[in-house]
Amino acid sequence: MSDSAAHNRLPRGFVAAVALLPAAFLLLFYVWPFLTLLGRAIGAGAVGDTLARSSTWRVLWFTTWQAVASTTIALLVGLAPTWAVSRFEFAGRRFFLSLLTAVFVLPTVVIGAAIVAVLPDSLDRSVFAILGAHVVFNIAVVVRTVGTMWEQLPRDLEHAAATLGASRWQTFRLVVLPLLRPAIAAAAGIIFLFTFTSFGVVRVLGTTGRRTLEVEVWRRATQLGDIGGAAVLAVLQLVVLAVLVGWSTRAQRRYARSLQLGDPSRRERPRRRERLPVGLAVGSALVLVGAPLVALVERSFRPNGPANAYGLDAWRSIDNAEIRPGLRLGIDPLGALQNSATTAAWATLFAVAIGVAAVVAISTLGRSGKLLDTGLMLPLGTSAVTIGFGMLITFDTPPVDWRASPWLVPIGHALVAAPFVVRSALGVVRGIDPNQRAAAATLGASPLRAWATTTLPVMRRPIATGAGLAAAISLGEFGATSFLSRTGSETLPIAIERLLGRTGRLFQAQAFALSTILAIATIVIVVLVDLGGDRARRS
Repeated sequence: MSDSAAHNRLPRGFVAAVALLPAAFLLLFYVWPFLTLLGRAIGAGAVGDTLARSSTWRVLWFTTWQAVASTTIALLVGLAPTWAVSRFEFAGRRFFLSLLTAVFVLPTVVIGAAIVAVLPDSLDRSVFAILGAHVVFNIAVVVRTVGTMWEQLPRDLEHAAATLGASRWQTFRLVVLPLLRPAIAAAAGIIFLFTFTSFGVVRVLGTTGRRTLEVEVWRRATQLGDIGGAAVLAVLQLVVLAVLVGWSTRAQRRYARSLQLGDPSRRERPRRRERLPVGLAVGSALVLVGAPLVALVERSFRPNGPANAYGLDAWRSIDNAEIRPGLRLGIDPLGALQNSATTAAWATLFAVAIGVAAVVAISTLGRSGKLLDTGLMLPLGTSAVTIGFGMLITFDTPPVDWRASPWLVPIGHALVAAPFVVRSALGVVRGIDPNQRAAAATLGASPLRAWATTTLPVMRRPIATGAGLAAAISLGEFGATSFLSRTGSETLPIAIERLLGRTGRLFQAQAFALSTILAIATIVIVVLVDLGGDRARRS
């Protein structure tokens, strides 16, 4: 170690104190609940009893086949727009990509409500609705994941195949598709992960016979009181997901090919004969993802059904739990809105505090820093339902009976959001030239002051980006909140799901109005984050 590096290393006691915050947060709210969940699963004969039930295997079968079907359809539907945006430059291309991204980050209950709004009553609680919602939600995964690879494939290979007489279909099947297999495998793994652990969509659109493992865990824990059975199902899901991750990693390695990738900026304007297929590919995707959102807004202004006149009853009742004399919502919409805002504010504050402390520790420590970094990423690989369920059964008895604590919900949200703060800032901090701190030390600054002077100003923008993502995640979080929220403290996603489950057009219109508010808030946050990222890249 050079003298300047040794002189500028942060004091060990300071780094240890800073690292203690994220480490304790992770151990208390993730590791302990996870171990409690495992203990409940293997105790009291719950494993044998749960696996012996035919209902367990019916739920597992539905969870698996709908995930396979959703993944297959999403890949088939998504490849056409992926081809268009990765190969061609056209007016509205950036808007199209932004729309797909916005739909992808929308809360799952909003997508579920949008599908209810756009489909006829005979289909809005069907398997087709569930599959449709999953496809709408995951087209962005195909376009972003496969498109990143497709736009960099060298055109020379396609030109060579065409020179040898291959048709467009033969060129795609024999040349392009084999090269895209690693990216397709990655996209398939991500989509299967999202759809296998689908909770919000199935809670909104599913019926009694159509429950995923996530929904069954919630039902057994909160409605049947079968904590052991719910724990077994949660662990069973984790086992399946571990197998999936292993398959996806192996498939990507198996299909990987060494290539001299091209310049993604060399996209061409579509020629005359290419304009129609490009327009059809992009237009059909726009209709698929845009129509449910348009219907969501439109139906919020038709409180008496799609065939009746427009009205503002649903919007006027946002600040009133009573739509009309004698007809009550049973939920305070304005209170849910305020609860969501308050929860998001606290969750963002917790996530930023944990994230900043983690960035300082990870960027300073060696092997211990890598261990902390890996640990903080674990909640992203664990479903929110599992996290909420684990916290529920861990903090339900004295001396840690925190179930009624108002801060338990934002803590659960922060557990999922903190990794985004870390990922936003860690790369920036690691990219700072250590000679800057050495220069500050030469001017007489202490190691702590030198680090603060050279590093903190650079961290502000990525931390703001991470904070925006944390707020968006908290606003739409539904899985953990379903376990941790209490009567009177419902957030918007909880209120939307309950309203959609009630009979009556007015209640549905109210749910559509709240979904519109939640969608607008989420999209605004994501757009601001994206604009901040653009400014950072330009500067």
